[in-house]
Amino acid sequence: MTSSYFLSSTKQYTTPEPLLLHHRHLRRHHLPRHRVLSLLSSAVGEAHFPQKPSTFSLQLLRPSARFRKPSFATTVSSSFEGEEGGEQRRDEVPGGMAEEFHISSSTATAISVLIAVAVLSLPLLMKSQLGVGAPLKSRALTYVTLLFGFYMAWNIGANDVANAMGTSVGSGALTLPQAVVTAAVLEFSGALLMGTHVTSTMQKGILVAGVFQGKDTLLFAGLLSSLAAAGTWLQVASYYGWPVSTTHCIVGSMVGFGLVYGGPGAVFWKSLARVMSSWVISPLMGALVSFLVYKCIRRFVYSAPNPGRAAATAAPVAVFVGVTTISFVAFPLSKSFPLALAQALACGTAGAVLVYRIIRKQLGHLLDKADSPGTEPKEAAMLNQNIGFLTEIAGPKGTQLEIVYGVFGYMQILSACFMSFAHGGNDVSNAIGPLAAALSILQGGASGAEIVIPTDVLAWGGFGIVAGLMMWGYRVIATIGKKITELTPTRGFAAEFAAATVVLFASKLCLPISATHTLVGAVMGVGFARGLNSVRAETVREIVASWAVTIPVGALFAVVYTWILTKLLSYIL
Repeated sequence: MTSSYFLSSTKQYTTPEPLLLHHRHLRRHHLPRHRVLSLLSSAVGEAHFPQKPSTFSLQLLRPSARFRKPSFATTVSSSFEGEEGGEQRRDEVPGGMAEEFHISSSTATAISVLIAVAVLSLPLLMKSQLGVGAPLKSRALTYVTLLFGFYMAWNIGANDVANAMGTSVGSGALTLPQAVVTAAVLEFSGALLMGTHVTSTMQKGILVAGVFQGKDTLLFAGLLSSLAAAGTWLQVASYYGWPVSTTHCIVGSMVGFGLVYGGPGAVFWKSLARVMSSWVISPLMGALVSFLVYKCIRRFVYSAPNPGRAAATAAPVAVFVGVTTISFVAFPLSKSFPLALAQALACGTAGAVLVYRIIRKQLGHLLDKADSPGTEPKEAAMLNQNIGFLTEIAGPKGTQLEIVYGVFGYMQILSACFMSFAHGGNDVSNAIGPLAAALSILQGGASGAEIVIPTDVLAWGGFGIVAGLMMWGYRVIATIGKKITELTPTRGFAAEFAAATVVLFASKLCLPISATHTLVGAVMGVGFARGLNSVRAETVREIVASWAVTIPVGALFAVVYTWILTKLLSYIL
């Protein structure tokens, strides 16, 4: 456990809440003591800090220090006081696993070793794949194939899970450890409970199955190469913190294999064109919807006479509409329309009641304080009358800010949990689909037939996603949450809600949409709503460049890996 520095003042000057500085922040930026005090005084206000640094003392305290931990709303609001104020956050390079999770190096090493031991030993317990009566050569190839699938799933967890948790961490709604634990549980549950149990050998309709009839060895090598190629590029992208689409990685890998080893007729070029068009459609739709959502929040919540009360009133209504729509459109619980509608309305009502009770329990004292006369200035509300939809509106402050950020923080956590669960159920197929096809070939299945995926293979993919998230997920989470634009709970909720809405309805309309590209566009959209200078152009250029090279790089890796594997398999089989 790392130590923290507590900044305390003399008796003449007291701060309303203790300010914590982890020693890694001081070490990383090499800031002198007087510079640290200057930055803090400008951020919190001169009223809380004396002019002479000599009156301060830095006391080294352990985490068990004698002060109360700030509440969620207080912590977040103190970090973003005034909504529009403050400079853009520093572009920090993520540290290692130990530094990011505030654990010792030995603990991080022990976690990595335990994961490695589990990866090497768990496939031996999968009786559905490593049957006792199978030949030794077949069992060895099955074991290696499962490791290829785990590698791809690991990289999905390291990169794609930021879709669900990046904005929550960036806005302060969740800490990184909280986000990782929450996503780990929900990603695994989604992969196991909602993962596709039936898949086609040729994933995503990219390759023509008939071209590879009677070429099982070549197809087997191509499927493994696709997993390895997509995983390699995802690992490179994750190292640099680039959020790329895992679906595009798999598509690019399979296109490269099919084009070189099956010819131009082996590729559905129309499907490939639809995938490439999502590079433009996804971020544009995400940016547009998030821009509108954020402007609605500022127009109808911030301009209200009591912004905190307006946010607390709107939250249960928004949850009811969102949960009801999602339950009815994406996860219908019955094939009967009246019954499905009734069940969706029941789910929406339950969600609204739950959010209402949480808000009243956690923020009730602040709401009562805001409702009492004379406690909050009303000048901002008077200035915000008769304004247009695109008019710049001053954000709330003080208690009102705590309430607004608290309400949207809880809503953002709820939406992040839903996205994480859905992601585990949807994107696990990017790893499990080619893996299941390769396993089917080893077991003598037809190359063009549908394949039933056993539950233990789905759980294997879910474990890979969780392992990648724990070990490397913080890298891309930092990009989504901090490096594109500065996020607060309201901005983070607008981005996450917009991305989920676009992906949900685009999927139902069969539009080519990438969840990763949509979320990145949504984060950019809330930045544009605050002004063009609020979006970091350098980070956006790096991300767009990584999107453009994903398919060709995946194709190149797949061709090289297929050549190597075919040579190896010719000696083994």
